[in-house]
This record gives sequence, C-alpha cells and structure tokens, in this order.
Amino acid sequence: MDHADPTFCGEQKLRGEQKLIVEGGQPLRGSVTISGSKNAAVAAIPAALLASSASVIENIPDILDVKVFADILTELGALVSYDRNNRTMTIDPNAFKTSVAPHHLVSRLRASYYLLGVLLSKFGVAEVAMPGGCDIGIRPIDQHIKGIKALGADVTLEHGTIKVKAKSGRLTGREIYLDVTSVGATVNLMLAAVFAEGTTVIENAAKEPHVVDLANYLNAMGARIQGAGTDTIRIRGVTSLRGTRHALIPDDIEAGTYLLAAVATGGDVTVENVISKHLESLLSKVVEMGASVEDRQDSVRVVAPKRPKSVNAITLPYPGFPTDLQQPLISVMALADDVSLIQETIYDNRFGFVNELMKMGARIKVDGRTAVVEGVTGLTGAPVTARDLRGAAALLIAALSARGITEIYGVHHLDRGYERVEQKVSALGGHIARVC
Repeated sequence: MDHADPTFCGEQKLRGEQKLIVEGGQPLRGSVTISGSKNAAVAAIPAALLASSASVIENIPDILDVKVFADILTELGALVSYDRNNRTMTIDPNAFKTSVAPHHLVSRLRASYYLLGVLLSKFGVAEVAMPGGCDIGIRPIDQHIKGIKALGADVTLEHGTIKVKAKSGRLTGREIYLDVTSVGATVNLMLAAVFAEGTTVIENAAKEPHVVDLANYLNAMGARIQGAGTDTIRIRGVTSLRGTRHALIPDDIEAGTYLLAAVATGGDVTVENVISKHLESLLSKVVEMGASVEDRQDSVRVVAPKRPKSVNAITLPYPGFPTDLQQPLISVMALADDVSLIQETIYDNRFGFVNELMKMGARIKVDGRTAVVEGVTGLTGAPVTARDLRGAAALLIAALSARGITEIYGVHHLDRGYERVEQKVSALGGHIARVC
C-alpha cells in the first residue's frame, strides 16, 4: 500500500480530517530506529528559555507536539530553528521578553504547563492557560500549585488562566513534599527552582528517565541539581544559565509500542537506539506473554509466539509499568489466550478507546479503573476513531493484527507522539496508508 507524506496534508492534519488505512494480518518483521523521547523534548524545549544564550537540542523527534512547542516559543519572542533532517532544534532566548503564554497554542498541548515554571523563574510572573492535549481524564495541577506557592509565589486562576507572581521578585528555596508522585509537578518545580534563592528539596519526586534527562540538560547549562532519578531531588539556586548542546534520550514509549505490535502480530522486531533499562517493566511482561527477548542494551529484539499468553498489569510511576503503554497493552491482551486484568492508577479516563476496540471484536469490560480483557482468537478490521495519543497507538496495534481493513480516524493524535509512523510500520512489513 502506498502512503501519503503527512507533511503535504496541510491544514487537514490540524483539523483531524486524515485517516490511516491499515490492512492487517501480517507479522511485523525487521528493525526500527526509535526517535528521541517526546516526553523529554517537551520538557527540554521550554527549559532552553532559561539560558542567556542559544541551546542546540539534538535527537529531536519530528512530531506534532514538538512543532506546537516551537510555535509557542516563537510567539514568546525566542528565535527557533528546527532542522528536521538533522533532528536538531536551536533555541535562542535573547529576544524572549513576555511572561504571557499564547492561549491558542497552549490549549493544544498538555506539557504547556511547564511554561509556568520557566516564566516564573525567568520573570517572577507568569500567565499560562490551563493545558490541553489528550482527553484521558482529569490531570490535576494541584501539586504544581502547592509547590509554586511553597517557593513564595501567589497563584490565582482567572477565566481558565493560571496567574503566578513571586511575592518578593525572586523565589525562595523550600522543602516540598509531593502528595502524589507527579512527573509534571516534579519537572515544573525543577524549572521554577533553578533561580530560586537557597536550596529547594523535592520529596516524593518522580524518577522517570525524562526527569533525569532534564536534570542533565539543566546541569549542563550551569544548574546545580542532585538526586534526579531518586525520590529526593535537591536544587541549589543559581543566578544564570548558559546555552549548551544536549542530546535527548530515546523514546521508551515509542519503543514499547513497536515491541507490543510485534507481540500482537506474532512478529520478530528489533528496536534500535534505545536504553533497554528504561524498558525493563515492559520487557518483563513481554516475557510473561511467551515472547523471547534479546537485550543488547542499545537495542532489543522480541520474537513473539503465534498467540500471546494473558498477563495482569497495574500502571505505576517509574520504574513500574508505564501508563503510556497501558492502552497498547490492552490491544495485545485482546488477543491473548485467557483473561487479563489491567488496572490504571494514574488517570481516571484512560479506557475511552475500549469501545473502539470492541468494534473490532475485542471483549472488554471496564469496572472503574480496571479493564477485564477476555482474549479472542482474532480481531476484524473496522472503522475506528482515536481520541488521544496512546489510544491511537493501541488502535494501530489492533489494526495491524486484525483480519481485513481498518480505517483509523483522528490520526492527528498519533502524530503528536509518533514520528513518521507509516514509514516505520511499512519498513516492518505492515500495510498502511495515510489518506488526507
């Protein structure tokens, strides 16, 4: 099947008028190179605004969320140069003057709340609209606000916009205990605290790889951050940061998605350019499913059985099973040999895609935050609609395994986090086309 280059689809991409046509039933075989981490990118890009000179971020993924963030920085006054061929982004913050984030762009991006920490740190004030992005349930920012207040800022919410202001012009370091482990709050407080007077300590901090990646980037710029990757992060405030060159870590969620697609299709797939340690919780489940795993540290090969064994899983903060792979896992368990229980503890509405999966013949019952998945011997192609990023990936996995043709609408969600998905799937032998 031929595929259209999504870059030629124009405004249809933003309006969600594209669809993917997938002819399933073929085992995926071969190797795929994993792009830079989406989650690391959307933290590093706004962090570049804190420097006094230009930064070059390498291994930038060619995805929609990165493009939206680049547009946000441009509207803020920064000079942004995005080289898609070399996967680099150069960000010069010298002309960056405003503390008010553009509402029409912020509302399209979940990670836009990182601008709170950046703008507050840079100017002592910030105005940022409530974030947009995926419809996967409430993502409260109460821990962000709690931490920002502890650092000495007033916070108000007016007409859907968060307004923050440092009481004394500069934030002051404090000990902050997060009531729940939150990646977003951990990142935002790191960004806010780099210029704070004294020392900030974040207890019960998130340990995800992209949190560590951000700390490494900030430290390379001159920040003084210790403990990233543990549950206690200590930030000693500095007065300035300098631009630097930083390469993002590989995307563990993209890697996991292709490995799960291999299991769903009974395939043999190697993911290249990965850090296998970041995949440990997934790989343990893949082994439980009956697949063989060959771990080469910077690449991982999975050889799948004809039909996966059922597994139970519960989403947890890193190093637990990632919530971003919960939906793709359900697509695999829809084909398993028995009943699986998948429990979601991070978000309250991440089973919304299940009704679409059931159109393809899946047997799933949702009870609160638990999905009971009764495996079937095969799925059948059908028209389905994606409503969030990882749900779109789950529907793609189901389509690749299904008999017949599946039409996936809402494909712009997939473009938010997966680079050149048609080319990568086609290189693995999948039959996929994009129609504008």
